[in-house]
Amino acid sequence: MMNEKRGRLINTRILKFTQTSLLLLLALPVFAHGVAAGDADFIQRISGVAFMPYVYLGAKHMFTGYDHLLFLAGVIFFLYKMKDVALYVSLFAVGHSITLLLGVLGGIRADAYIVDAIIGLSVVYKAFENMGGFERLGVYINTRHAVFLFGLAHGFGLSTKLQDLSIASEGLVPNMLAFNVGVELGQLAALTIMLLAFQFWRQSPSFLKGAFTTNLIIMCAGFILFGYQMTGYFIA
Repeated sequence: MMNEKRGRLINTRILKFTQTSLLLLLALPVFAHGVAAGDADFIQRISGVAFMPYVYLGAKHMFTGYDHLLFLAGVIFFLYKMKDVALYVSLFAVGHSITLLLGVLGGIRADAYIVDAIIGLSVVYKAFENMGGFERLGVYINTRHAVFLFGLAHGFGLSTKLQDLSIASEGLVPNMLAFNVGVELGQLAALTIMLLAFQFWRQSPSFLKGAFTTNLIIMCAGFILFGYQMTGYFIA
């Protein structure tokens, strides 16, 4: 009896910790895809090839980009097999890489507020899907296609910010490739931590009990991101 009570207490604490962590994300300033002032100054002072610094900056962006992390958390939430995780994360990574590189190297621009608003909707979409929302509405969306398309949006979001900086043309191609390598390394590191956390949580009964509430919090975070960016679009 004591062991059962202790187990329930631990499960409850795991659920509360997960949900509190997501709520803390909501309390952060909503500057998705932003480049820190110090990093922006460093980038603008670089001339020539700087492979490792750009790898570091790319990894830092992904590891601290909570819009990316919320979306990835939604993507892997109900993926139990590593081959499925690898497939969906690869689709996201390919989409992210395409628009990041094409945006900066090809000079393809878009309104940053609109792009980041779409990124907010990507978080809403995945959480709503995890809650069974589309199924209840009788709407079918190919999840693989959606993850790839939203990956394009996430990469484009960062490229719009990088294009606002005065990046030297000398060494631009290898530097952007290095930055993208860093982004993928940062994604891998963040994904590893999330997978370990999910694996631990899934072993307790609180996982299925708290899945709906947790995804509701993720969806609210997406709506906040969307609302913030649309407000900026109409005010700017």
